[in-house]
Amino acid sequence: MNPTSKDMKGIMDKSSYHLLQLLSLACLACRPTCSSIITFGTIIPQSPTVEIGKEFTATCVLYNAAKATAEDIYWMLKDVTVPKEQYTKINDSAVSVTITITNETANWLLCRKKESPLSLNPNQVIHGILLTKGYPPEKPVNLSCMAVQSGQKISSNVTCTWQPGTRDERLETTYTLFGSLIVSNKSSKAHRSSGYIDFGTFPSFMELAIWVEVENKLGKVRSDILDIYAADLVKTNPPSDVKIISENNFSRTLLVSWKHPIHVAYVTLKYNIRFCTVGSGDWTEVPPNDTESYKESFRLQYLKPDTEYVVQVRCMHHMGYGYWSDWSANTTARTLEDKPTSKPDLWRVIIPSQVKSERRVQVMCKDPVESNGRIQGYSIKIQDGNWETVVVNGSDLDSRSQERKIIPLYQIPWSDKRRGLIVLKAWNSVGESPEASLVIPKLTQEPPSVESLSWFTKEGRLWVKWQPPNVTATGEPYRSVVTEYVLEWVSVGDGAMDWQREHRHTRMAAIKGNLQKFNRYDISVYPMYSGWTGKPLTIAAFLEQGAPLEGPSVKVRRTGKNDAELEWMEIPLDKQRGFITNYTIFFITGGKEHSIVVTPDTYSYTVKRMASNSKYVVRVMASTVQGSTNGSNLSFNTLMYAPGQIEAMVVSVCISFLFFVVLTVLCCIYKMDSIKKKIWPPVPDPSNSTIAKWFPDFPSKADTPKESVLGDVSVVEVDVFDRKSLCEEDKAGLPLKKDKYLSEEHSSGIGGSSCLSSPHQSVSDSDEGGDSGQTTASTVQYSSVVASCGYKGQTPCPLPQTPQSSSSQSQTPSFARSESTQPLLDSEEHPEGAESHQRYPRNPYFRRLPGGNDGDSADLGELNQLEMEASCRFCPLEQNSQQTTPTEEGQSPDGQPGPDPSYMPQLSGYRPQC
Repeated sequence: MNPTSKDMKGIMDKSSYHLLQLLSLACLACRPTCSSIITFGTIIPQSPTVEIGKEFTATCVLYNAAKATAEDIYWMLKDVTVPKEQYTKINDSAVSVTITITNETANWLLCRKKESPLSLNPNQVIHGILLTKGYPPEKPVNLSCMAVQSGQKISSNVTCTWQPGTRDERLETTYTLFGSLIVSNKSSKAHRSSGYIDFGTFPSFMELAIWVEVENKLGKVRSDILDIYAADLVKTNPPSDVKIISENNFSRTLLVSWKHPIHVAYVTLKYNIRFCTVGSGDWTEVPPNDTESYKESFRLQYLKPDTEYVVQVRCMHHMGYGYWSDWSANTTARTLEDKPTSKPDLWRVIIPSQVKSERRVQVMCKDPVESNGRIQGYSIKIQDGNWETVVVNGSDLDSRSQERKIIPLYQIPWSDKRRGLIVLKAWNSVGESPEASLVIPKLTQEPPSVESLSWFTKEGRLWVKWQPPNVTATGEPYRSVVTEYVLEWVSVGDGAMDWQREHRHTRMAAIKGNLQKFNRYDISVYPMYSGWTGKPLTIAAFLEQGAPLEGPSVKVRRTGKNDAELEWMEIPLDKQRGFITNYTIFFITGGKEHSIVVTPDTYSYTVKRMASNSKYVVRVMASTVQGSTNGSNLSFNTLMYAPGQIEAMVVSVCISFLFFVVLTVLCCIYKMDSIKKKIWPPVPDPSNSTIAKWFPDFPSKADTPKESVLGDVSVVEVDVFDRKSLCEEDKAGLPLKKDKYLSEEHSSGIGGSSCLSSPHQSVSDSDEGGDSGQTTASTVQYSSVVASCGYKGQTPCPLPQTPQSSSSQSQTPSFARSESTQPLLDSEEHPEGAESHQRYPRNPYFRRLPGGNDGDSADLGELNQLEMEASCRFCPLEQNSQQTTPTEEGQSPDGQPGPDPSYMPQLSGYRPQC
């Protein structure tokens, strides 16, 4: 197999390299030994340029001055020793090394000699070289050239561009652009990616060869040769003096004219035209076949009336050689007006009315899509037996604007039972538009709504999806076929509304309005039945949701002992910024926080299981799918007692008290007799006394003392101050009141004792006593002091002067005592008060001397003693006084043992004791 030329070239390069090494070694060996500078060796080649990614071989040659052999040599790349496996011994004084060049390879390659450890320089450097790393040049690609227009002819300079290599150019690289004609060659230095050649005169109608050469220390490379016809290099200037003319009576055309940029002797041109409405940027090009001839005007057709257009023109060689020129500058013009060719967009909004069975219809519209001019007004006709025409001034806004504004026209009161037709026409300076109609049906005849409605967002737009209505009814005044759909949306924040119309077969559409983020919209879909408006189906939606702007403001409606009812208002819709998913109630007490999650339709909640008489801090947080916001904190205290607990306690106490009162009253009624006896004890009745049984000779009822008898009674009165006794002969000198005597005579002392009394057994204790049912403890003793003879009306005797006369003349007083079961009143026992009676016991036979009073400061002991002594002295009875002679002591008239002689009958009541 014969070697190729490339292989032969590589073999020759390697042989030349080895030959060069041998010649260098021979020259170094023949070098004179005497030199001013002593060198120990050298490295071949000196400071080479090496290619990254390739192997490089260097040889270290020792001189005699080195005093070393090839065995003493080792290689280093800066500080890294090269392994001995990469060494090659040429002879005793020459050693080569082979390394692979990389980006990380050190720049210095050193040849060193080994020395003995005792040497001052154990690693002596023989020689070193600097390695310059890089890549060979890359071939340029995509070479293209152009000759532009200069003045009224084509420039002689041909400018070329190309794409250089992508590798890093570490080495110095040169670019040269070459151009070859049949008669001559041209070249010039170029930049890395562009350059030009000056041919002196543009070589029209000739062929050229153009290429680029790139060179550095590692080699040289050339691009592919571009063989091109000179006409293919030409690029002219754009057409000049472009004008647009609006033609009368042609509202849909514009005439465009221009001038040729270069003389036909140099280049024959063809043209291209494009246009668009102002502000759209959506260009429309005229077909090339319509403008390929050499001309200077063209009429644009099928344009929109009263619309401003932008027009641009360009040109190139008529045969398609070379390049299109740049587009000419923008030139604008407006088409003439024409009458509207489309209907106005008629719509209505139903407004609730305060009048029963009535609605208000707000009629509104948008300008026709093809208004073809400025809309100056609208005509509305309302059909319901009679027709009315209302002329409304047109919008002041420019109808040519891309954004169609909503124009409110008329508000009509409309009965729920009324059906009518609204017809609307728009007109401009040229004519009227076609009519748009809308039927307002009766409330009971509204066509059905769509079946379902949903929404979603996609790529920053809000989409609405629905299902068509299920219309099966026949015989209705409207057609059962849906002709179109109307999408209406209302901003909850500011109330702005808009609508758009969709085709009858559409089931999903994007809202075309300028929707705002975080703003809630109520979207309604109306099916339209040949002008009849169906019932709407409405849904709320957001283009984008976020956290609420503010949290709920909570307040306490009611607090209890262990619970509290919280209430908060709904966040305003314009501040919700999304759908509320839930509310979270946080309440803090004692440093601990608790939370409760409630549904989004909850605006009050009763927190239970709270500590009584404790302070709580509460707040409510509102959440959406994109975040949450807390409301303000509110502090309150729970009650110590539950509502009604104090009232219950009071009622319980009152009921208990009332029960006690009722029970007490019942007991009082039941024990009425006993209570009366305790409060008002019965007055003793002497007639019922057992004394009558003891003395049957005397009447049981005492005779009332007569005045004559009372006059004969002798009363002993003692002056407690001079201790003198008053007898019968002194009686006339003292005033004596019979009533007082009677009262004193009938008074009694109960259980008391006098100087003459002695204790006696109760009658109830004897065998002949009264009722056995009465006990000794319940009996009351009644006693009175009488004379020794036991008769009433006795007068006390004067005090004896001697003991003999006292013993012979005085008689021993006796006591008449009775036992009765009837108790005495305390007032009877102590007529002047219990206290005074106890302190000053009074004797019924004495009264105070005139001039005495309760305030006298007499000695009480002495007074009592005088009263006691006076009570024991009696005067003898008068001769004519009547008395009953008693029987023998201890005998009754019938010979039976009588009562104790100390007991005498009480003829007129009972007598008081001493």
